[in-house]
Amino acid sequence: MLKAVNRVLLGGLDLQRHWGFDVPGWWPFRGPNDVVLGTEGRTRWREEDWWWPAVIAVLAVLLALLLWWLLAQLRRHRLGQVLIESEDDPAARLNGRALEDAIEEEAQVLDGISQAHVRLTGRCTAPAARVRLLLKPHAEPARTLEQLSRETLAHARDSAGLDRLPSEVRLREVRHRARRIA
Repeated sequence: MLKAVNRVLLGGLDLQRHWGFDVPGWWPFRGPNDVVLGTEGRTRWREEDWWWPAVIAVLAVLLALLLWWLLAQLRRHRLGQVLIESEDDPAARLNGRALEDAIEEEAQVLDGISQAHVRLTGRCTAPAARVRLLLKPHAEPARTLEQLSRETLAHARDSAGLDRLPSEVRLREVRHRARRIA
């Protein structure tokens, strides 16, 4: 693709005449008066029955892909608020960022966790947590994961008044560089 663009620019800007060189005989585009696609190339398939349905189908697929991409860009990846079921106020809302920060701070206190990052996703009535943990070298992953789910995530679920808080936890280990001992 880049070669084709370069060839069109080379011919369209008439660089061979300005810079004093000639292009090979097989070169498809020789100058600004030359056309990229001739009359025969443009009208070649017009009379075929399949041509226009194929063109419309390809354009429809491209439009669908563009709309999907645009919606993916506009979609919020983070949950803004969590709806809390309480007796006092049935429409109480908790800031999603505050709940994320509380889970992160409580997780970082646990033994074996060097760093925690939490993101709430889903709907405000049914949030889900994505947790990334950076483990210290001495950490036991199974024990750390059980402690996180039994204490930290259960505490967050109970304090927010949620029936359930599904969670996806990703564990990574701290990597240390080798050091020379002199």
